[in-house]
Amino acid sequence: MPQLRWGSRSTTGNYRENNEDRCQADPQGRYFLVADGMGGQAAGEKASELALELISGKLEQRIDFEKGPTDQVLTSIDEAVAHANLEIMALGNVEPNFHNMGTTISFIVAVDEKLYVGGVGDSRVYRLRGDRLDQLTTDHSLTQALLEAGTITEEQAKTHRYRNVLVRYLGTKEGGTGTNATQLRPESGDRFLICSDGVTDGLEAPSLAELLGQKDDPQASADAIVKAAEAGGSKDNITCIVVHVE
Repeated sequence: MPQLRWGSRSTTGNYRENNEDRCQADPQGRYFLVADGMGGQAAGEKASELALELISGKLEQRIDFEKGPTDQVLTSIDEAVAHANLEIMALGNVEPNFHNMGTTISFIVAVDEKLYVGGVGDSRVYRLRGDRLDQLTTDHSLTQALLEAGTITEEQAKTHRYRNVLVRYLGTKEGGTGTNATQLRPESGDRFLICSDGVTDGLEAPSLAELLGQKDDPQASADAIVKAAEAGGSKDNITCIVVHVE
């Protein structure tokens, strides 16, 4: 497995009363998860907590992190997320307080010498390699669909009134239809960011790249990114995990 160091931070932010985001870094560095919950009262927190608990449990059951074959790893990730999706839907159907609850999920899973990256919803994974910042996930949002259709421009997408409307997330039928996970080989010096949309609500890509590249301590990077997103006017909960490849 690649040698990784990481740090994480999650905050309610300046505008929300409760934090519906959750993040989880496996103590052994085998997987990293960020979930952004939604729904009234405590429903969002419940959905994001449930997603992390169920997905991490299934990953540990199903994946051989030392030498799992690619096809099996990809299938296991999708099955873990689909399982969480079903459980979130089921609880939403039987518990009135959790009706219509849902959550995004984004992840990095480390197996052998490879990383597997993907998600459902609009929480993102980025990689900084040298000076180049790449978004490794695609948002499952209405504005992304409009962008791909050529109906709006990237500039319009930033302020579009439907930019927070998701077409896929956990807690819906579409949530269990796959995570679009991709496999990549990390290189020494790579820096990864997994984040809820509260981060990108307050920070543009150039600022993200600068903050990711500045510090050698991933915890200091995570702290700085959350603080900068807050200062940048993010109106959501703000959560990120920063992972450095040694």
